[in-house]
Amino acid sequence: MKPEAAFPGVRVLDAQSPDFGAQLDALLAFDASTDEGIEQTVAAVLADVRARGDAAVLDYTRRFDKLDAASVAELELPRSLLSEALDGLPAQRRAALEQAAARVRAYHERQIATSWEYADTSPGLEGTRLGQMVQPLDRVGLYVPGGRAAYPSSVLMNAIPAKVAGVGELIMVVPTPRGERNPLVLAAAAVTGVDRVFTIGGAQAVAALAYGTASIPQVDKIVGPGNAYVASAKRRVFGTVGIDMVAGPSEVLIISDGHGDPDWVAMDMFAQAEHDELAQALLLCTSADFIAAVQASIARLLPEMPRAAVIGASLARRGALIRVPNLDAACRIANRIAPEHLEVCTAAPRDLLPQLKHAGAIFLGHYSVEALGDYCAGPNHVLPTMRSARFSSPLGVYDFQKRSSVIDISEAGAQVLGRIAAELALGEGLQAHARSASMRIKS
Repeated sequence: MKPEAAFPGVRVLDAQSPDFGAQLDALLAFDASTDEGIEQTVAAVLADVRARGDAAVLDYTRRFDKLDAASVAELELPRSLLSEALDGLPAQRRAALEQAAARVRAYHERQIATSWEYADTSPGLEGTRLGQMVQPLDRVGLYVPGGRAAYPSSVLMNAIPAKVAGVGELIMVVPTPRGERNPLVLAAAAVTGVDRVFTIGGAQAVAALAYGTASIPQVDKIVGPGNAYVASAKRRVFGTVGIDMVAGPSEVLIISDGHGDPDWVAMDMFAQAEHDELAQALLLCTSADFIAAVQASIARLLPEMPRAAVIGASLARRGALIRVPNLDAACRIANRIAPEHLEVCTAAPRDLLPQLKHAGAIFLGHYSVEALGDYCAGPNHVLPTMRSARFSSPLGVYDFQKRSSVIDISEAGAQVLGRIAAELALGEGLQAHARSASMRIKS
């Protein structure tokens, strides 16, 4: 059977073809431009919440979530309700939630950075000490999608590193359209120790967290996923507060040496493609026969999937099965793609690890499936997308800590450093800098 006949919706490329570079660029291209209508709506909402505070939040909650409340205080859930949600879970689901939380916490506890200081032993700098003070953020806002499209795993991945970092107060906002609350999301808030939960969402929730209102305190940073309105709002408030990242569509890249189960590869591609039609699932493989087998698996398994239409559209629009001459070439192409998730499904996956420079998360071996990383492996599932793994990292404890330099220069040290600083300041034409440094120098 010809590969094209097995599933015509996913393209097959050859890395050795003369125009492969252009084909890959076209495949990776993603129009991240924002919708002008969304931008105008978000700008208006942010300005309104900044001006009217609680009143605007209540108006937008009535309008968008069909949830009527006399005050924002009515939209805050008591902690007892979170505990009730946890207690009300089926035993097996509660155990899974708590086990996942424990694993995520154990991993992130290893990321804690500590303050440090050292004595400068350079000649003439006796008594000078330099260092760095690491401290947690005071208050963080966590946005969680609500209603039926709810993601308790997002609560775990955002709240746990914040708490491990020592954040003073963690405030969660989650929309509850028509009052519909997801008990697993509330249970996750209980397990992770979220301090306060408000049932608001959209750009108005981001604005309330960024600017503060009479009922919702201003935070220092906003993290968590959301729709296009939430993403636009986070971009706009950056600078007033910090944000985690503005994530693009989800991505997976699989490197294969032609061994393993093609059904597994197909389903791993499905697991990314089912997020939305813009998600990207790619395979780099050294074997044409295995690529054909994966195509056959895709064609056979796709009709069984409840989200078959979304998966099919994603694979047709942005998916590809790419033949590579060898695994070294696969690593080079993987670095160029810099995917969010990278699965290395080869006989000796660790042998390739030194060659892999750019990826949000790297999964080694046939059993290290990306879906496990999404929920319970331990590392964070909030990862850089759209090739930003070339310069950014997964969400972690370090995102909820800040660093201050500590400079303690002795009188002796000022004699040495003052001359250096004064000379450089004069070179820059900054006379006050030069005199400020020189005043510490003994005649």
